[in-house]
Amino acid sequence: MKNIALLMTVASMCASMGGCTSGELDFKQYPGVVISNNEVQLKVYLPDAEKGLYRATRFDWSGVIGSVQYKGHEYFGYWKETHDPMFHEDLTGPVEGFIEPGLGYGDAKPGGKFVRIGVGVIEKADESEYNWRETYKIVDHGKWEIDQGRDWITFTHEVMSDIGYGYLYEKSIKLKNDGFIIDHQLKNTGTKAIETDQFNHNFFMIDGEASGPAFNISFPYAIATSDDTKGFLEIKDKELYFIKELVDDNNVFVALSGYGGEVEDHQVTVVNQKSGAGVTFSVDKPLHRMVFWACATTLSPENSIWISVEPGAEESWSSEYTLFIK
Repeated sequence: MKNIALLMTVASMCASMGGCTSGELDFKQYPGVVISNNEVQLKVYLPDAEKGLYRATRFDWSGVIGSVQYKGHEYFGYWKETHDPMFHEDLTGPVEGFIEPGLGYGDAKPGGKFVRIGVGVIEKADESEYNWRETYKIVDHGKWEIDQGRDWITFTHEVMSDIGYGYLYEKSIKLKNDGFIIDHQLKNTGTKAIETDQFNHNFFMIDGEASGPAFNISFPYAIATSDDTKGFLEIKDKELYFIKELVDDNNVFVALSGYGGEVEDHQVTVVNQKSGAGVTFSVDKPLHRMVFWACATTLSPENSIWISVEPGAEESWSSEYTLFIK
């Protein structure tokens, strides 16, 4: 393993990290690296408490993917016109988080501590309930290590708190000829059980196409929702369509039902039918929750799993992204 401080020597590679789909922002100052093989090039930002692209407390700091290019097509990008490293949603996907609401949050008093996996030990604010939009004070960032090869990168995060929660978390991104795989391993090194969801926001931006009728999103089961689609979405059996483009500040958020407890249900396919570029992603754990959110510049099938790890035990899971051109 190489310490993250040593890896800052790769900062010169960040010149290729610039460019945002919105066309205005320049991210060259944020540490990041590029991994590639003969078919896929992937740009990923590095966790850094002083200079990182993302320093807020909602999402896991590791594996923030800024770009994936395959056969002349782009699958991700920066979806906003402004950027603040301390703002909860200012990052690019796929991005993951352990959210509900944090280990030990419910037992902590204002000024006390709770733990967010992939972030560190956090101070609880004087508030009546957890606010996922809030960026809380981080009192211990833990220890980050990074190792990297030509077509892979591994992040390791170690945190030990004085409230009984501790972990060793490893996330590896490995390229394949038609996509990439994100492997996760979480070891509970504390004295209290880890019980949490883990979700992925995804933030797809396939070829910079606006969220609208160009896209088709499909599932392996018949989907349904009781939420308001605001006139933007239509559901037909296993598929979700846009009726019209989202523009300006319009957005839509719906919880999707219909999945069962089978691992095979944890799969989504997104296709930009205008450019022909598509992606299928799957996770080797049953779905805990599936929602769909979109604004004008990005669309996000947000998939969740449930993690339960007793002290001394480990949990592993894997997400696979397969890219294709129709």
